[in-house]
Amino acid sequence: MTGIVHFETFLLAGMLLNLTPGNDTIFILTKSIGQGKKAGIISTLGIATGSVGHTILAAFGLSIIITKSIMLFNIIKYLGAAYLFYIGYKMLTNRAQLNTNGIIETKSVDYLKIYRDGFFTNILNPKVALFFIAFLPQFIDPTFSNTAFPFLLLGTTFITTGTIWCLILAVFASSIFAKLKNNKKVSTYINKICGLTMIGLGIKVALIDRK
Repeated sequence: MTGIVHFETFLLAGMLLNLTPGNDTIFILTKSIGQGKKAGIISTLGIATGSVGHTILAAFGLSIIITKSIMLFNIIKYLGAAYLFYIGYKMLTNRAQLNTNGIIETKSVDYLKIYRDGFFTNILNPKVALFFIAFLPQFIDPTFSNTAFPFLLLGTTFITTGTIWCLILAVFASSIFAKLKNNKKVSTYINKICGLTMIGLGIKVALIDRK
């Protein structure tokens, strides 16, 4: 009735894939460690929104353009890499101490920007689009008349399990590093490490191909 086959297998495979560290996971951990629990949660929601966009594009066939056009694939890839470079550069050049006080954090951290960073980091990663195109169809009945519906259902399921896992990561990462961030010197090192990590992600995105 839903056009989905082997849903249990999809659920298990999706959960295992969510547990595998990737660009989104590193981005969320970086924000949680560098700017606190709320920043990690907001970045998770931004990434989840980007995944919703990929699901919709895949469901209605628009993401297939990326697999057919090398130029479009490269444009999106380099835009995503450049955006990660920019985030990393801002973190490296930020000399302010990382926030540990809840009130100060609320005033000084731009959560809208964090949400936007998470969204663009995900939506500008063509590898994510290719994942949805390659993985989801394996569990859709090709004879089903409306393939958009099972695409959306499977995508929503995958995003939900992934978001739950990333929220857990965000909360635990911020808690573990909270005491370290009370030390001004340590907090500066954490900021630099997070910035270098973001630049490293940018390099990784720039080097990916369509295979």
